[in-house]
Amino acid sequence: MNAPSHEDQHTRFLAETHAVENVSRELADYNLYAEDRALRDAVQREGAAWAEADLQAFGSKVGAADYLQLGFAANRYPPEFDTHDRFGNRVDLVSYHPAYHSLMDTALSHGLHSSPWTDPRPGAHVARAAHSYLHGQVEAGHGCPITMTFACIPSIRSTPAIAALWEPKITAREYDPRNVPDRDKGSVTIGMGMTEKQGGSDVRSNSTRAYPVGQRGPGELYELVGHKFFLSAPMCDAFLVLAQTEAGPGCFLVPRWRPDGSKNPLQVLRLKKKLSNASNASSEIELRGAMGWLLGEEGRGVRTIVEMVSLTRFDCMIGSAAGMRMAVSQALHHCSIREAFGAVLNRQPLMQNVLADLAIESEAALVTGMRMARALDNPEDEQEALLMRLGVAVGKYWICKRTPNHAYEAMECIGGSGLMEDSIMPRLYREAPVNAIWEGSGNVQCLDVLRALQKSPQVVEAFFNETGKARGANTALDRQLDTLAHELNDPTDMEYRARSVVDRLATSLQAALLLQHSPSEVADAYCASRLEAAGHHNCGALPRGIDCASIIERATPQA
Repeated sequence: MNAPSHEDQHTRFLAETHAVENVSRELADYNLYAEDRALRDAVQREGAAWAEADLQAFGSKVGAADYLQLGFAANRYPPEFDTHDRFGNRVDLVSYHPAYHSLMDTALSHGLHSSPWTDPRPGAHVARAAHSYLHGQVEAGHGCPITMTFACIPSIRSTPAIAALWEPKITAREYDPRNVPDRDKGSVTIGMGMTEKQGGSDVRSNSTRAYPVGQRGPGELYELVGHKFFLSAPMCDAFLVLAQTEAGPGCFLVPRWRPDGSKNPLQVLRLKKKLSNASNASSEIELRGAMGWLLGEEGRGVRTIVEMVSLTRFDCMIGSAAGMRMAVSQALHHCSIREAFGAVLNRQPLMQNVLADLAIESEAALVTGMRMARALDNPEDEQEALLMRLGVAVGKYWICKRTPNHAYEAMECIGGSGLMEDSIMPRLYREAPVNAIWEGSGNVQCLDVLRALQKSPQVVEAFFNETGKARGANTALDRQLDTLAHELNDPTDMEYRARSVVDRLATSLQAALLLQHSPSEVADAYCASRLEAAGHHNCGALPRGIDCASIIERATPQA
């Protein structure tokens, strides 16, 4: 046999530059529910054990590699908008990628928009929150119309004649994306239009006006003239819209089509150019005499829509917790495989500190959201209703605000590969600020907490009853609860101090829940780092004595 020529050897060496080794792999084809111990524990604890089989099947479905890719595709190909068709007819048509429609179909067919209303058994809100938490890890943008459709029901029910017509289609478990009148559909989705240019969160400054077509009052027809600076999911079939009446703000159900099948003049001007939430269209609109039916009383529109807002804020909290879970799952998965400086990353002390800190934050967010879901399941219990009133505002403020830095720190654990657009991490990072801003930014939530404290002082008692269940379990929590009680009794400069007060309400509630329900290593680490440590630290500054390895092992998904 002849020896290879110099030219042959040169060609062979050029073809083999290196071996691909010591790299991570995709976190895919795993059961998002089965691999989440904290979630499984919460479902059992908070009253939805009956949903175990459904959640196991759902977790397997959404963790499949091809299903996870739907989230990438829905964001890679954002919605496109046409005002008119090619013949000149006004259509206000928003077109979505098929991946978006697949995500919507899954959400609606599994009742993420309706199950607590159609099957209001104990634990119904807990089960729905768990499903939403899992699906939100795949993709966040489609959750906007799902949330609004879910949250509109209490407002719709304020006017029984309207509810009788619309609720069956709102709660139907099917998805019909066609751009046709609602009379021709068996299922519909609902959006919301509150925000105007001049007011933002100050909706009482809205200038859109409603004029009665005939009689005034609940269920009657009005024509709306004005604008909305933010209208998310403009392809929904109808919207809850605030407009001024002679008696003050009213809440109106405004469909995209008139009863005769003609186009209702709710006209989309343009789609918003957003930092994130790319799969979900958000728009500016003008109402040029659009027909709308009054929900509730004239002048009580804010009160009518406030229950919807409360539920959308609850979903913001669950959505941010879902983002945290996916971010920390990605970081933990990567660091269980990748080696550097002679050891697997998750066995190195400094990285363990960071990973454990991320896992603690994620579990704290989850237990808070699921506890509020149990409160939602018990509205007839006054203490639960009071806890919900305060807890959702506190939780929405704290969890949503903690998410952006959590996403960044998880990305940093992965390093340069985590910054690449073929990773999910850039999308998680871009999505992270959304829930903190939508449905009332941080200051709005803090002011809402102050309103609750002033108008319903019983919420303070409900809060301390809940956190008091952990009294004696940790001295740092005991001290903080004592300090907090003193601060809440001092009205001086309360608005100025609102963020500081709400911070401590949030950490006290999370600490109390973790001490009651999570392993001691998680709860003790939370208290030591969030209650005892002086000042604010970057992630990964847990004090000595924390069992990081156990915390990491508990949170790491196996794929």
